[in-house]
Amino acid sequence: MQAILIANPKGGSGKTTLSTNIAGYLASRGHSVSMLDLDRQKSASQWLASRPPSLPAIRLLLAEGGKSAAADWLVIDSPAGLHGKNLEHALKLVHKVIVPIAPSLFDIQASREFLEVLSREKVVRKGKTFVGVVGMRMAPHTRAATTLEQFIAGLGLPVLAYLRETQAYVNAAFEGKTLFDLPTYLAERELEQWTYLLNWLEKSQ
Repeated sequence: MQAILIANPKGGSGKTTLSTNIAGYLASRGHSVSMLDLDRQKSASQWLASRPPSLPAIRLLLAEGGKSAAADWLVIDSPAGLHGKNLEHALKLVHKVIVPIAPSLFDIQASREFLEVLSREKVVRKGKTFVGVVGMRMAPHTRAATTLEQFIAGLGLPVLAYLRETQAYVNAAFEGKTLFDLPTYLAERELEQWTYLLNWLEKSQ
């Protein structure tokens, strides 16, 4: 099983939006997918409960006391404030970490500190776990994007995507869907923004 951790210590960075859409993409490709919802608000769990059974299945993996069938992929929606031993333990479970970053100076500053912590973790330094960044509600060639690139310069981490702010994500989530469950014509521009991220996700490092 391949495991992905979606993490950022700040709330409101877009972790659940990114987690659910990654899970939706993998399920749409025919993979068996489980989600582990560690966020206190349990938004991903609520979204899964509303997901139509006609769509590619995504199973909810219980954090404690529950069993789940083996899956090809596990997507972990982490809580805000993930750090210390909890972060260290989570990193030992996953192959890749994606850090969503919201378009404000304060979010970018806090995220850079988190990325520096990640880069010092043993599994990352030894190349066992790979880290990438996603600019959420952010377009390329904007001030926010330029600031993000300046802040992470020197860390050697890729910016996997800039995902612009759009109602496509909101409307899909209301129906238990992701971009990858919609007709292409409804999300064509948004889907193009995912190309590099998805290639990185499925690439064997």
